[in-house]
Amino acid sequence: MIVNIGIIISALGTAVGAIPALLFSNVSHRVKDNILAYSAGIMVAASTYALIPSTLKLSNMFVLVIGILLGTTTLILLEVSLPHLEMDHSIHSNQKSNPVLFITAMAIHNIPEGLSVGVSYASHLDDLGSLVSLAIGLQNIPEGFLVCLFLIANQTPKGQALLYTSITATIELVSSFIGLQLTGKYLDIIPYGLAFAAGSMLFVVYKELIPESHGDGNERSATFSFVIGLLTMIFITELLK
Repeated sequence: MIVNIGIIISALGTAVGAIPALLFSNVSHRVKDNILAYSAGIMVAASTYALIPSTLKLSNMFVLVIGILLGTTTLILLEVSLPHLEMDHSIHSNQKSNPVLFITAMAIHNIPEGLSVGVSYASHLDDLGSLVSLAIGLQNIPEGFLVCLFLIANQTPKGQALLYTSITATIELVSSFIGLQLTGKYLDIIPYGLAFAAGSMLFVVYKELIPESHGDGNERSATFSFVIGLLTMIFITELLK
């Protein structure tokens, strides 16, 4: 029961974050960049401070390397094979985006996040499930805000923008339960699953979040926000120990 609640709350962060975007449509590039960088810091801390050490605790360096490379390669193949629209927040409001393509892009982004939550709960390692779900939930709030804001800026009606953002949260929710069920039945793949999730999340950070946060000349403030996000997650981790 606690596991299900943790998974649901984590995914709901995206929908919760979308609500303020309905009220604040004019957000500067600096604010967007800093939000992205803060989210990136949280994800890096969740990967390197929780998922990777837990993988090594359950297995060895070989499993870690294989899992991380599999996660990274899978995300690369998904990006190459699936048609999608990147969240380029420099796009002007008179250019209308295709919501279906954008949701596909967010699915690529959200699937590894959801899997990481599910696999972490399946591992039964101390408070790893709660820790990872909290980390993903925290970064889902600003992510939901930016996703909804992007859609509104591209002439999507506010109601539809909220609906589409909620769909991306549902995708993450489903992937969380898939990760939970698969690794719960096949316990031997849990270390691989944790490393896979870490590699996938690190790919998203380096390929998507950091480049997007540095695209408008706000590199210094974004870097500081990244560090604050990293420290936030480490602080939370220490509190939960």
